[in-house]
Amino acid sequence: MGMIIDRIGPPEPIQPGKKPGRSESVNTDNRSDFIDVSSTALEKSDLYQAIGLVASAPDIRAERIAELKAKINDPAYINEQLLDATADKIMDAFGL
Repeated sequence: MGMIIDRIGPPEPIQPGKKPGRSESVNTDNRSDFIDVSSTALEKSDLYQAIGLVASAPDIRAERIAELKAKINDPAYINEQLLDATADKIMDAFGL
């Protein structure tokens, strides 16, 4: 993904005795250079870093899924107490 920059106008011809890209006047301001980064750019930077951290994190979901499949396939795992606890969590989630 690249960035396209449109030309503003035709390039100026090089004149003898004048170096290209140089201004005739010298800036004597004592201001220092700075850049202003928008909040959107900062948010995108944070998001990019977060995506990098997630991508580099070990994938433990496969282990967790295998563990849960084993529990669900065990007939002793699903009992009345588990069903009541699950129903209570669902009711709490809906604010009932």
